[in-house]
Amino acid sequence: MNEKKNQNAIHALLAEYKKAINELQYVIQDISETTLVFVIDNETQNTDCKSIQTILSHVISSGYSYCIYIQNSKNINSKRPVKVNHTSIVEYTKNLDDVLEFTYNTLANLSDSDLEELDNTKKIMTSWQQLYDIEQLMEHAIVHVLRHRRQIEKFKIAL
Repeated sequence: MNEKKNQNAIHALLAEYKKAINELQYVIQDISETTLVFVIDNETQNTDCKSIQTILSHVISSGYSYCIYIQNSKNINSKRPVKVNHTSIVEYTKNLDDVLEFTYNTLANLSDSDLEELDNTKKIMTSWQQLYDIEQLMEHAIVHVLRHRRQIEKFKIAL
């Protein structure tokens, strides 16, 4: 008998991630090529937050990283695509769609029971030295997009 995996929690996480990405795409849709690359924050030491371009490249790169962490935790050895700075919103919009599809594919073979892990030795260690289970990592991924969407909204007001 082939039972369908229980993916109610996974579907909820994916729906919220898609919503966050769609909201980001809506916020950036009217950004010109000039505005995209304009350095807005000369003070920050964080090279990922100097312009809308660098923020979007960071969000996309991070989106792939979350999936790679999950894949590697399941013994699927993958590497994150190289971070690219694009010069048009059309390219970023497509990349955000690609990240979303990559995330759907990453979670497709998991069930809800794979999401939570209480044993710290089985959790995912990130490059910023934080331990997460898959559910926590996906929640972080959602909030990451939301925080940078908000940052871009503020940049647009400042311009």
